[in-house]
Amino acid sequence: MELILWRHAEAEDAAPDDARRLTARGFDQAERMAAWLARHLPARYRLLVSPARRTQQTAAALQKTFQTVSALAPGASAGAVLKAANWPASEDTVIIVGHQPTLGAVAARLLSGQDTSWSIRKGAVWWLADRDREGSTSVVLRASISPDFV
Repeated sequence: MELILWRHAEAEDAAPDDARRLTARGFDQAERMAAWLARHLPARYRLLVSPARRTQQTAAALQKTFQTVSALAPGASAGAVLKAANWPASEDTVIIVGHQPTLGAVAARLLSGQDTSWSIRKGAVWWLADRDREGSTSVVLRASISPDFV
């Protein structure tokens, strides 16, 4: 399974939290990252997005149909994200567009086995892959890239 964690791009500092919009810079970050993803994604993937406005706007930059998943809202647990993605059983590549510190917690759990949180920059993507080797599962980091480098 391939799991892509995409943190929403830069958003306004406003309340209420779920209504925060992307800034002009955020729209640019989302568009650049979406263009990079479009060049590297397989033909078949699922795009799961938090209901927060800033994640919806980030995902929209891919110009593909996505599914809004309430379990990915701000404050979600790493376990909720993995359950929504059907990790590691899904046969699809799954993109999660979500929030910190949740996405950092997912990355830390899968790559280190620790329940801690790593920092994922705004608009960045961490692309993880589940590899089954001789009956043992291991997770590898295929890419970690911020919109500043695409």
